[in-house]
Amino acid sequence: MTDATASGAPAADSPHKPTNFLRGIIDRDLEQGTYASRRWAGTPGDAAHHAAGEPDPAKIRTRFPPEPNGYLHVGHAKSICLNFGLARDYGGVCHMRFDDTNPEKEEQEYVDAILDAVKWLGFGWDSSFNGQAQSHLYYASNYFDFMYRAAEALITAGLAYVDEQTPEEMRANRGDFTTPGTDSPFRSRSREENLARFREMRDGKLPDGAAVLRAKIDMASPNINMRDPAIYRIRRATHHNTGDTWCIYPMYTFAHPIEDALEQITHSICTLEFEDQRPFYD
Repeated sequence: MTDATASGAPAADSPHKPTNFLRGIIDRDLEQGTYASRRWAGTPGDAAHHAAGEPDPAKIRTRFPPEPNGYLHVGHAKSICLNFGLARDYGGVCHMRFDDTNPEKEEQEYVDAILDAVKWLGFGWDSSFNGQAQSHLYYASNYFDFMYRAAEALITAGLAYVDEQTPEEMRANRGDFTTPGTDSPFRSRSREENLARFREMRDGKLPDGAAVLRAKIDMASPNINMRDPAIYRIRRATHHNTGDTWCIYPMYTFAHPIEDALEQITHSICTLEFEDQRPFYD
């Protein structure tokens, strides 16, 4: 996905049409055919799923990805107009996707209110290409099965481990901006041990907060977000969409790039507070 970070830069002077650095990125990508070979199977899915589809009729795909944990504010309005507006102007599609990975704070009431707000601003999530109408309303929770399999794949590859330190120990061992982090004593567990323990997390055999799954990256990274971030945690809470199917849930930073990949998003636009998270997304 193209690295496009929205900073609110002023539009450049142009005798033709208003522009900005985001439009410049999209113009360059379209000119270079960066996404010209993409295929779209009609629904989100993995690489094999989309390979069986037709060439994507949408020139670009953006997304508006709110968490349904409250009502929208003016910052959301900016994101709505930006993502839906760019998709409209470039012959693309903007996906309406709920990042609903935190069941403790999310409710159907907020889902309904957000949908109403997007419509009130004049946008929608349906597309019509080649006479075929399609809805692009999606939920991160629809991908929980895939995310779980992705987590097991990381464990099997030696790229993730189950950490059973207390939150206080994890915080202390994370280090700070001047001090490197310290490896968890559970970091050297075998792949088999990690896989068995992760499945115990999934099966409800561990209490809330007893363990997390962490990506094995670099505890000495100058970017603290890259110091083995948690990617799954235990939460016994009823989810508005999946009910009580799961007692473990993916962290937003792990889930978001997977969602974008499954939906064939070409331009994932975020504001500057997420800039330090971008390396993990990539």
